Amino acid sequence: MTAGLHTNHGKRARVCTSLAMLLLCIPTIFAQDWSRWRGPKGDGSITGFTSPVTWPDQLRQIWKITVGVGHSSPLVIGQRIYLHSRQAENETVAAYDLNTGKTIWRDSYHIAYTMHPAATGHGKGPKSTPVYGDGKLCTLGITGVLSCYDTGKGQLLWRKDFTTQFKSTSPDYGTATSPIFDGSAVIAYVGGSDSGALKAFDTNSGEERWSWNGDGPGYATPIVLEIAGKRQLVTQSQQNIIGISAENGSLLWNLAFTTDYVQNIVTPIQYRDLLIFSGLNKGVLAFRVESRGNAWVPKLVWQNQSVSLYMNSPLLFGDLLFGMSHKNKGQFFCLDAASGKTLWTSEPRQGETAAMVIAGNTIFSLTNDADLIVSHAGGKGMQVIKKYHLADTPTWAHPAITGKTVLIKDETTLTAWRLV
Repeated sequence: MTAGLHTNHGKRARVCTSLAMLLLCIPTIFAQDWSRWRGPKGDGSITGFTSPVTWPDQLRQIWKITVGVGHSSPLVIGQRIYLHSRQAENETVAAYDLNTGKTIWRDSYHIAYTMHPAATGHGKGPKSTPVYGDGKLCTLGITGVLSCYDTGKGQLLWRKDFTTQFKSTSPDYGTATSPIFDGSAVIAYVGGSDSGALKAFDTNSGEERWSWNGDGPGYATPIVLEIAGKRQLVTQSQQNIIGISAENGSLLWNLAFTTDYVQNIVTPIQYRDLLIFSGLNKGVLAFRVESRGNAWVPKLVWQNQSVSLYMNSPLLFGDLLFGMSHKNKGQFFCLDAASGKTLWTSEPRQGETAAMVIAGNTIFSLTNDADLIVSHAGGKGMQVIKKYHLADTPTWAHPAITGKTVLIKDETTLTAWRLV
């Protein structure tokens, strides 16, 4: 019996040692993958983040690397970062180590692009954020080139450029709508002004599954949702707000929607059974899409004209809707999402736009002037916790927050900062 006890004790010791070694290999801080435009759910929200009791006066820089120009947001999958950028006349897709910033693999391809005179300050892109899923990374370049990579070693699986299908392969200010995954399909809005298509492709083969050719692309990214049992893709096209069948690409419903300078930019967001939209000088609007027999009818529920979104896409926290209005030279706001009532607006002149992320009850707002504003998600006024200036050049890409690290892409560099 004594021998048996010693044997069991030895086994337990080995198990405990193995468990300890395993725990050493597991990150002590939960880090959620940042797999697409506006984060893991496409709505600007992340989970697993706990705000510190005391925020530091300054964030600590972990590393900084030169990656090229572009507004594409970084993705974080496990311990890897994926980024789409431009270096000289080449678009570059690369994987970097999250802890060190060192390059794991890189692929480049030549893309000539002439900027619209009104958009020269934004550079030659790319502006679309890649999407990751099941070991594959899909990118959409400034001229509408759609590529799919195996992320292990950066092997190109397939590529499409659409030059034989459309008169122009990108809208006036360059392709900015981001691709998304829906099951084993990648969805991309391709083509240019007055001639384009929302298309679904098989991620393995690149074979086209369906195409809706009813309007040119806008600059917003589609969301996928279910309405009355029907999976739909909802987005802003060049001239409309549309609902497309995720199964076969047929048009289910549409609303005429145009903005000044043909800039339908805002990614919609779903609140309960409402779809919330906005656009330059359009206010903020909420619709309920109702199924009536074989017809789908969008019905306006509320509209708020006191605030309006231009390049900012809104956030939800419970029944609160947050965003940055282009009015008054940039003004943060909070609306009651059920009624559209304005609960508060911030001081004016906050900037041209802000890329916003919500983690728990904490909002991170990265202005185009490289100010990261940390605030509390409440309905009684803008409660700023801290403000950090993180770059000397413009920041148009969304920040990616993983664990206690935030990644900031400015004009040409990518920097990892420690939040606490």
